[in-house]
Amino acid sequence: MDRAWPPDCSPPASHPAPRNRRGAHAGRVAAPPDDAPPDDAPPRHDRRRSQPRGTYADDCRTSDYPRYTDPLTPQPRVRGVTGKIRTVTIAGTLTALTLLGATTTATTTATAAPAPGRATTPPPVTATATAPALPRPTGNLAVGRDTLHLTDRSRRDPWRPSAPRELMVDVYYPAVPATGTPARYADPQEIRRYLAALGLAEVLSPQTIAATTIASRTGARPLPGHRPLVLLSPGLGVGRRSLTGLAEQLASLGLLAATIDHAYESVGTAFPGGRMLTCLACDQINGDAAFTAAARTRGADLSFVLTSLTGPHPTWRGAALVDPTRIGAVGHSLGGAGAISAMIRDPRVDVGVNMDGTVGEIPPPGALGARPVLLLGASADHPGPRDTIIPAGDDDPSWAASWQRLGPGRLWLDVDDAEHFSFTDDPVLADQLPPPPAAIPVDQQRLTGARALEITRAYVGAFLLRAFTGHTQPLLDTPSPAYPQVRVIGR
Repeated sequence: MDRAWPPDCSPPASHPAPRNRRGAHAGRVAAPPDDAPPDDAPPRHDRRRSQPRGTYADDCRTSDYPRYTDPLTPQPRVRGVTGKIRTVTIAGTLTALTLLGATTTATTTATAAPAPGRATTPPPVTATATAPALPRPTGNLAVGRDTLHLTDRSRRDPWRPSAPRELMVDVYYPAVPATGTPARYADPQEIRRYLAALGLAEVLSPQTIAATTIASRTGARPLPGHRPLVLLSPGLGVGRRSLTGLAEQLASLGLLAATIDHAYESVGTAFPGGRMLTCLACDQINGDAAFTAAARTRGADLSFVLTSLTGPHPTWRGAALVDPTRIGAVGHSLGGAGAISAMIRDPRVDVGVNMDGTVGEIPPPGALGARPVLLLGASADHPGPRDTIIPAGDDDPSWAASWQRLGPGRLWLDVDDAEHFSFTDDPVLADQLPPPPAAIPVDQQRLTGARALEITRAYVGAFLLRAFTGHTQPLLDTPSPAYPQVRVIGR
């Protein structure tokens, strides 16, 4: 997949269109690596199916690989010139229109975002819908939310070196019921840029999605206590709002959860002063070395947020609630890589969760000690060593390479039928929005957004609670009939 297509972006005559969902030829079986983990589950049935020929996007020359747009199935994240990078970018990831209800038969071209701070004229919207709602968290506690703007003046921003490193943080916490006011899901201008990157700015209403009903309340009175803190980092290209459903769940269980927006790493994030920072990183992460550097930056960001909330001069009004001896790092995609990097360099982080993210830094031997790590992935992205659905060389080798470096509390779970974004809010919203015009109806048997969020909440929550409390979590011990899509690859 590292070959360049002709200038017209059509595949060479000698190279047929990819036939499976990973954009590579079906029929090859990957040999398990020498240090691969044991697969405790029965052999998985092979669900490969022949796909009709799709189209190649008009802007495929903007990246180092062919951006194949299959009209029936969502595509994997952008991969760099070596094929390793599996994460969100404007040019690639956001073409997966099934994340917004359906795929379209027409090719979607990414829309360039205006320069930061520049005013734009809202495009016409041709379809509206009732505002979606995230499923209510299942814990017993009400949820409050505070928003912080943090600046690390000891570091320069890697994507704009003239500026210090800035972050936006939402802190979710257990709250006194019925205090505060309902929180907004997202800034409409952030959603507008996200839809523009999808090519849906004239189809779906940013105001409708920004008004998604959530459980959190701003200004709510915190419940007293001394609570574990979980840091959550999103995928490249998307913002912290994509992990709201998980953060609210953790807070309802009695934890503190801080979702983080990293400057210049989403298609649009609102910062103080009327600034809208766009994804400079999406254009600059173009290979293994750049991806590894980005993961390290994410890890440093998580450590800075941790210091800002627990250090001698805390920036949050509820800092006294944080138990600095119980800290977790959770991330999706590049955020998952950042969680591992944070654990490598910051011994304050006691537990980590990587949701479907390539590991940017393989932990050195013994670096993590006995600190537990959960690898929670889509089966198609991170297959077990005996899975045959993925052709040789097309799966992500970083999980198998990292596995032997993880401590005794490690756990590797794959979710069948999941996609890369199944661990975020996006599929939940997608299922409640009208499909774009000329859309092909999605498979009703697929993993729904609500079900995917239920799985993510259940397993991430159980893993963190076991690490923080030492209490047994039966869900993690044996395969659960309540979640047949979840398979144990290794422990």
